[in-house]
Order: sequence, then structure tokens, then C-alpha cells
Amino acid sequence: MKQGRLRVLLGAAPGVGKTYTMLEEGRRLRAAGKDVVIAIVETHGRAGTASMTAGFEVVPRLRVGHRGVELDEMDLDAVLARAPEYALVDELAHTNAPGLAHEKRWRDVETLLDAGINVLSTVNIQHIESLNDVVQQITGVPQRETVPDAVLRSADQIEVVDLAPQALRDRLAEGQVYPAARVDAALSNYFRLGNLTALRELALLWLADEVDSSLRRYRADHGIGEKWEARERVVVALTGGPEGETLLRRGARIAARSSGGQLLAVHVTAQDGLREPNPGALAAQRALVESLGGSFHQVVGDDIPSALVEFARASNATQLVIGVSRRSRLAALLTGPGIGATVIRESGDIDVHIVTHAAAGGRMRLPGTRGALTLRRRIYGFVFALVAGPLLTWLLTSFRSDDSITSDVLAYQLLVVVAALIGGIWPALFAAVLSGFTLDFFFVDPLYTVTVNEPLHVLALVLYVVIAVLVSIVVDQAARRSRAARRSAAESELVATVAGSVLRGEDALQALVTQTREAFGLTGVRLVRDGRALASDGEPLPLPGQSGESGGVVTMPVDESTVLELHGRELQASDRRLLAVIVAQIAAALEHANLEETARGVAPLVAADRVRSALLAAVGHDLRRPLTAATAAVTGLRARDASLSAHDREELLATAEESLDSLAQLLTDLLDVSRVQAGVLGVSLVDVDLDDLLPAVLDELGIGPAEVDLDIPADLPAFPADPVLLDRVLVNLLSNALRYSPAGERVVVSASTFADTVQLRVVDRGPGIPADRRDDVFVPFQRLGDTDNLTGLGLGLALSKGFVEGMGGTLDTEETPGGGLTMVVTLPVAAERDGA
Repeated sequence: MKQGRLRVLLGAAPGVGKTYTMLEEGRRLRAAGKDVVIAIVETHGRAGTASMTAGFEVVPRLRVGHRGVELDEMDLDAVLARAPEYALVDELAHTNAPGLAHEKRWRDVETLLDAGINVLSTVNIQHIESLNDVVQQITGVPQRETVPDAVLRSADQIEVVDLAPQALRDRLAEGQVYPAARVDAALSNYFRLGNLTALRELALLWLADEVDSSLRRYRADHGIGEKWEARERVVVALTGGPEGETLLRRGARIAARSSGGQLLAVHVTAQDGLREPNPGALAAQRALVESLGGSFHQVVGDDIPSALVEFARASNATQLVIGVSRRSRLAALLTGPGIGATVIRESGDIDVHIVTHAAAGGRMRLPGTRGALTLRRRIYGFVFALVAGPLLTWLLTSFRSDDSITSDVLAYQLLVVVAALIGGIWPALFAAVLSGFTLDFFFVDPLYTVTVNEPLHVLALVLYVVIAVLVSIVVDQAARRSRAARRSAAESELVATVAGSVLRGEDALQALVTQTREAFGLTGVRLVRDGRALASDGEPLPLPGQSGESGGVVTMPVDESTVLELHGRELQASDRRLLAVIVAQIAAALEHANLEETARGVAPLVAADRVRSALLAAVGHDLRRPLTAATAAVTGLRARDASLSAHDREELLATAEESLDSLAQLLTDLLDVSRVQAGVLGVSLVDVDLDDLLPAVLDELGIGPAEVDLDIPADLPAFPADPVLLDRVLVNLLSNALRYSPAGERVVVSASTFADTVQLRVVDRGPGIPADRRDDVFVPFQRLGDTDNLTGLGLGLALSKGFVEGMGGTLDTEETPGGGLTMVVTLPVAAERDGA
């Protein structure tokens, strides 16, 4: 019998539309003439999903009794007897009721597949066995129903049903996923925006990994031994020229063709002599790299092709993107193959893309020198003398005459000068001596002999050599100055990049260490303070005692307790000079870090001073009112010439009592906020039962069932808290909610458990608070929206937050679905505190 095919719809969370998509696919198959039945579909009361089941043949469910409860399960035997072509089986991870043939629904599906029935099923990412612990860390909710990874990986097709996290939250708020009573708790717990984003990423990464596994299985099944680079790491070479943006965008497109592709841009500071880099363009290209999701790197190298290929190999690159040469054809003819040809020759198994651009084949420029007279240039000079000398001799002897001696001498002089320009003094001396003997042998009588008959001819030969030496000296000095200028420009550019890394990034030390390793081509760099590594990059450094004269560890002191360790190659004097500048930058970064740490230590003092200033300003007004009222009442009572009735006396006594109570409450709040600010709040944790605490809170506020709804689960566990502080927190939150709730709207107080915490929610339907101002409500002496000063010092929410944090919890604000503000108190179920 032919095995059935399994297609699984994978979702990041409930409500993304897996079941709806499965039913849509079932409708499509039915329209194509296929035999499709619903084996089991869970609509969860969603009207849209239920409407999609219309028109399908539904296999009746099997009713199973368990502990006095009737459970509806898929009737496996009925589906097998019906033997459809396709069966729709929802919730692959479902656990069957006891007594059925299989404990898990995925085993039922395996039976259907063995019977030749194709199955469409659904599962959420949290039910995959290997991801169960990761999902619990993200959401705080353990999952008891799981599917082995092998079951999913054996599916013929896995498809992610994707929905943006905010769109899912909007669906939830509109009541399309859960009933209205469960919406608030769901939005605040499992369906938090961060949770949904993490779950979505987890689903996409799991599927990408499954695609890689499928690719490996295919290669193994078909005996394909060659490596297929499914994930690209693309290196783009930047020169600072106008072609940079074109190269970067092309590189980004190449990297985006594969899952997990990476984009790296590299700039070699030593240029080819044909142009000067544009710092502004290079900075703009760096910003473009970062906007494209790539990273920018800078290296120093005299040989640009070798530096590019070496960086690409060190980065494990699969692709290298360079621009077509901007030199003209004449310049390319005079200077030989450019960087592109050399990179292609040295790249090995790295694919090289040479991208054309608007600046290709630019205007005619004189070929520039390579800089210093390297060994390669001296070899070129000797080769030129050996090749051009015989050719020139053959050409001159072909047109020799008695009057051509002068032009012959000048031609050989030109040969010497060109050899000097190419290779410097030694090729020029070689060409001068060779030319002198050639002139004497082929052009001076007697011919074909090396004979000097006239002393004047000896002088001519000496002058010939002197001219060659002088020209060589000029060329050598020019080359050295050019090299020094380019080296200075490269060093300046590197220093600017290093300084920019310090200014741009928060982790300046790591950026400096990385730039140092890349700039000097080292294998490893580490910044160590008192035996502890502050930052490192590259390969691990060898242990002390393993370093040698060459390739060992070089140390550069940064300050009394900090050293920079470098490993990979021996540094030259010019490298050490530049390294000293980088070390100075590291020292400045360390000092900056110390200052930041000091500033963080001073910040609480500044905040405390700000509170004291606000306190003095508030005391001048808010305390004066009850104090003045109490004083006036007492003065009236003590007036001897005043005739007060019993009613007047009672009124004055009530005014004095009310004012003194208000004054006592204000002073208590001021003392409490001082203790919170000073970090000396006394907290006594005991197990609190919310059912015992709430009546006292409601009595204190004088409110009843007409003004507040209580939604407290019967099985809510007791939790550690300070009853006095929690009472004051709830009184403050409820009084604020009642103050801002519209007439006829009742405040809701609810409680729920999430992970290892208890969450208390006070929900109002008032005007709410703009998202950008919600943190301001916890600042002391703030009265958002108040136009008078009759509501106290504005310490209620600041104190509440301090009290909750003192008990080891948090106090946050959320928008109430449909409008309003929700205050969320989160307290740990098992508080871990040392006393108090």
C-alpha cells in the first residue's frame, strides 16, 4: 500500500490562522476533485474558523468518559473505515483521552499515513520537543503536550503560517482568538509583543534549519560530495570611490539570496596610486553598510589584492565583490593587469564578482608608481633592461649610418632613464653599463670589439653612469616620499576610523581591539587588566612562555594595570608608532568608562537632590493649606470674645481634625518617599491571601460592588508580600482608577498567575496616558492632568512603585484594550530575600 503524505502547518502562537489555512487548503483540494474529510478540527469558538468547516464531510467524534467528564476525541477507526484521500487532523500534539489506541494524536496520524491516507495537520512551535525548554524560558509557561522532532522532520511538507506579532495582538484585542474575559490576561502574559516576536523568530529559524537538513539528506541520498554553499558570506571591497554604493547594494542582494547570508565591507587603506580616497564618500558607504545589516572593516596593506583575499579567507567568505577598474585602457596597458585580475588569480575557491559601474574606464591619467621601490619593481627594472636593450640594439643596427651615432646614444640614454624610473638605481646602473658596452661593440669603430681608443670615450661612459645614478636617486626619493605620504594617509584614516568606533559604539574597547587586529593583520589581540581580559578578538593568544622572537606575543602597556597583547607577526617601527596612537585611544576609552562609572555612582545623588528640591517646593504649598486650616480652626476655638454655637464649635473641631489628618498623611508620605529614595525601606514579607486583604482596601476607600468588579481566581495561591505596603499600593491604585473612570464604568481588580509570579491588575476605562508619558507617572511630585493642588503631593504612584520594588516585584502600566489604563503589580510567588 502506498504511504500517505503528511503536510504540517506550523505556527508561532495560537491564533495565527493555522486551522483556518488548513481548511482553506481542504476547500482547494475539494474544488480539485479530491476526497477530503474533517477527521477533527478544533474551532475554539472562533466564528471565522467554524464558518470554514461548512460543506465538509465530518467524521463523527468519539465520546470518551474520563473522571466523570465526557471528552470528544478523533475516532481513528471511523476515519480508517471511511478511507478518504485526505484527512484534516487539527492539533498534532494533542494528548488523547486514556483508553484510546494511542496516547498521542501524532501516533494516530502515523496510522492514517500507513493506511495510505494523506493528512493535513497543525502544530505550534511551543509543542516541538527540542524547543520546549526554550519556549518556557521565553513565555514562562511549560508545555506538557509535545511532538518529537523526528515526527515533524519526517513530514513531506512543512509550512509556516506567519502573522506579524502586532497583528496577532490586534486580533486578540478584537476578540477573534479568545473570549473577551481572557483577552486582558492573554495580552499581558503569553501574548506580549516581545514573546510573540521571539516565538516567530524561533519558528522561522527552526524551519530554516529543517531546510538545511533536507538539503543535506538530498546530497547524501544522491551521492553528491561537493559542498553546496547555501548560506553566503559576501565581502565587498570599497575604495571610497563613487562606485561603492553600487557594489554594496549588489553584495547585499547576493547575501539575501540565501538564508542567513552575511554582508561584510572592507576598505584597504593603502591605495593603488591612481586616485585618492574620498573620506566623505567612505563614511557614507559605511553608514549604508550598517543600514543594509552588514559590518564595516578596515585593514592596512601595501598589496591590495593580497590584503583583500587574506581578509576574505579569514572571514570564511564565499563571495568577493569588487568593482571593474576605473583606469583607462591606456593606463591599464602601461601598468599591466589591475587589482581585479590579481584577486581572481589568488582567490582560490572564493567566487569573485567584478561589477561594472558608471565610473569604469575613467579619463586618461598618468600611471602612478606603486610607492616604495619594492623587490618586484627592481626585478621589473632588470627584466626591462634585458628585454628592451637587445630589441633597441636590433632596431638601431637595422638603420645604422655614419651620422646616426648621436641619436643612437640618446636612445640608449632614454633606455637607462626608463630603467631608472621602473626599478631604481641598480637596474639603471645595469642598463647603463650594458648600454655602454653595446654602443662600443655595435656602433663605435672598430665595430664588434670592445676597445676604448680615446680617453674621452671613458669620460663619456662615466658621465653616462652618473646620469643614470642621478636619475635613479631622484626616482627613489620620489618613491619614498610617495610611500611616506600614502602611509601617513593610511594611518590618519585608520586613526579616524578608530576614533569613530569609540564615538559610535557603546563597547568602545571591543571596537578598538577588533580594529587593531584587522589593521595590522594579526591573528589575535587581547586587552588585559589585572589578569582579566576586558576585550579580545581573533584566535586565543598563546600562553606565557610559548612566544618567540617571531610571531610571539607583543605587549603594549596602556596604564599601570592594563596591557594590550598582540599575536601574529613581528611589528615594524612604523607599526609600533601607529600602535601607540591606538593605545592612547584605548587609554582614553578606559578613562571614559571610568568616568561613566563615576557618573553612574553620582546619578542617585543627583536624583536625590532633585527630589529634595521638589520636596521643598511642594512643602511650601501643599503643607501650608492643611496647616493654615488647622491653625485657623484652633484660633477660632480659643477666641474669648467669640460666641460660638455648639454647631460652629463642632464644625471647627471637624476642620481641625481633617486638616491634621491630612497633614499627618502628607508627612507619612514624605517620610516614606525619603526612605524609598534612600534605599532603607523596611519590608516584612509574609504569605498574603488576597481574599483577606481586598476587603480592608475596599473599606478604607468606602467603595462597594457598584463601583468595582473583582476577578480573583479561587485557586490563586498565597504569595510573599508586606501586607501593610501592599494595602497602601492597592489603595493608591484603586483611588487613581476611581478618580479617572467615567461615570457608570466600574473599575476591575483581577489577579492571575504567570510563570513564578502573581499579577494584580487594576483596570480603568478612563482617558489613559500617552505611551511616551507613562514613565512620568512614577516620578515624585507629578500630577498628570491636574489643574489644582488639592490632590496631594503627587507621591502616590511613586510610593507605590517603591513599595512594590521593595517587595521584589514590579509596577508597570499598560493600555486597557478599548481605552483606559491598566496598572500591573507583579510579585514573585517564591521571593528570595535576605531578611527584611
